[in-house]
Amino acid sequence: MKYIYLIRHCAAEGQEPEAPLTDKGIQQSIDLAAFFKQRKVDRIISSPFKRAIQTIHPLASERDIVIEMNHQLSERVLSTRNMLDWYEKLRETYENLDLTYEGGESSREAANRVIEVVDEVLKSDAENTIIVTHGGLLSLLLNHFDKNFGFEQWATLSNPDVYLLTSKKQITFERIWN
Repeated sequence: MKYIYLIRHCAAEGQEPEAPLTDKGIQQSIDLAAFFKQRKVDRIISSPFKRAIQTIHPLASERDIVIEMNHQLSERVLSTRNMLDWYEKLRETYENLDLTYEGGESSREAANRVIEVVDEVLKSDAENTIIVTHGGLLSLLLNHFDKNFGFEQWATLSNPDVYLLTSKKQITFERIWN
């Protein structure tokens, strides 16, 4: 049986790749490490964005596990243009997975990136893996396994958030963060 912990990063100061965690986010990362105290972890894979790395650093440091950076876990770019109605534009990409905006990536393209990472983890020897990413990618991955997980569920994700994906005969997931 495989256990894959899908983590959305803690509270951050912004959306750019180098945006660090806020003071609250730093405390959340410590709380997250405590949350995993009784859970086995063999491997940690993270988005290369600073907020994702800082989210898992306390646990990785405590367990002496090297954080594997994977660019496929980077935040999705909706568009390179500043869109005042970005929230509605994002909603539309959950309704039409192939919709793209200028300089952006479709939901299907973004989902395929994170699905590739999960597929690799499922084929690996690691039984207990943590994947740290961003809300958009996390929601698109969960949508891949359950079409009812969409825009509305993305909007309710917290920072941080943790879902446990398990693979035995079939892949299932549940939210385990309170």
